[in-house]
Amino acid sequence: MANREYLKLDRVKGDLIVLEGVEGVAYGEILEITLDNGLKRDGKVVTVDGNRVIAQVFQGTQGISTSNASVKFAGKPLEIALSRDILGRSFNGIGKPYDGAGPIYCEKKYNVNGRPVNPVSREYPRNYLETGISAIDSLMTLIRGQKLPIFSGNGLSHNELAAQIVRQASVKGEDSENFAVVFAAMGVKHDDADFFRKSFEGSGVIQRVVMYVNLADDPVIERITTPRCAMTAAEYLAYEEGMHVLVILTDMTSYAEALREISSSREEVPSRKGYPGYLYSDLATIYERAGMIRGKAGSVTLLPILTMPNDDITHPIPDLSGYITEGQIVLSRDLQQKNIYPPINVLPSLSRLMKDGIGEGFTRDDHDEVASQLFSSYSRVQDVRSLAQIIGEDDLSEIDRKFLAFGVAFEKQFLSQKTDEKRTIEETLDIAWDILGILPPEELERLSPQMMEKYYTQR
Repeated sequence: MANREYLKLDRVKGDLIVLEGVEGVAYGEILEITLDNGLKRDGKVVTVDGNRVIAQVFQGTQGISTSNASVKFAGKPLEIALSRDILGRSFNGIGKPYDGAGPIYCEKKYNVNGRPVNPVSREYPRNYLETGISAIDSLMTLIRGQKLPIFSGNGLSHNELAAQIVRQASVKGEDSENFAVVFAAMGVKHDDADFFRKSFEGSGVIQRVVMYVNLADDPVIERITTPRCAMTAAEYLAYEEGMHVLVILTDMTSYAEALREISSSREEVPSRKGYPGYLYSDLATIYERAGMIRGKAGSVTLLPILTMPNDDITHPIPDLSGYITEGQIVLSRDLQQKNIYPPINVLPSLSRLMKDGIGEGFTRDDHDEVASQLFSSYSRVQDVRSLAQIIGEDDLSEIDRKFLAFGVAFEKQFLSQKTDEKRTIEETLDIAWDILGILPPEELERLSPQMMEKYYTQR
């Protein structure tokens, strides 16, 4: 039934077309629209209600009327061509090459919707993935196969951070050459897309990067497909080519707003802040595709970036993302205003899988204790700063003044680094011990005597 051609549309509304009397068509199916002048456009079924079908047109409905277009259903969902040749290539939001280097040739095409991973077949992630950024590597360590979102805000330097992670990320040991990055950008401006491309080309990492880019003026339905194309490519590289893949999705807020727009055009009942009630399960269909599968050599590690509207961490998008993922990295507007890059607010940030992927045999024997001490001491810094605002710095005790000095050193020497500065985990931990030397030994209650003797030097 699905290969029939329908010669008349019932309605055209925005980017949607409506057909009545359609049989044998499934949700998510791809269709081809042919205009009287021979031009062709692609679409995707977004609603099936009995024999009534609503489809979204990828290239928009401009020039389409109810009587000048015919529709043919493909009988299958959107599929993309994948091979190892995708490395170093750029694609649009529906997986079509747009770098001028021609199509990808392969024996088999892959459904972008993927397939659910049986939880029993998942392997527990252990080895860490080095980003070269001190705050992340030491305090919220990214583990291979983990889902760790970055919560940002409008105007913060998340684009620079994403580009730096792509340039610097690496895995250690025998797998170091078998590493790739899949980068997907949704709803980005043209200058942001150019920034990412030039950043990867200029640093020479473009040959291990696959880019999927949906621009701000591209169709909304394409934005829904972009992260699914990226995850499908990552699954292929990880589970069929045996590579360790880092996926960066930016910006998931643009994705969720596209989902809200399509939900509204389908006249669905809205939920919190107008988002559809299935936002949680929809995000889960993307996030849960990351991980490691028993018996497969590769891994898919996910870093979704989302901008919190009004810096509100309780907004539905960060709120639901936090439920699905294993921690979060929170960027701070206050730190950005102090010219600290990357402006990572370490206190609300965490990595729930970090404890099993650090320490001797993974990073360094002192990592766990140093991270705990840095959190504890920087937390005390916030209390001392609040007190100083009330009574003034001159009336603080000597210990409190040392904590203030530690806070400045922590932000300026440890957190802050250049956009092209890559630190190894050993360099990061050495900087941490150096600034902990500002504090007297009796204030370092999270460090064992053995570690103090081995690494601690008082300033």
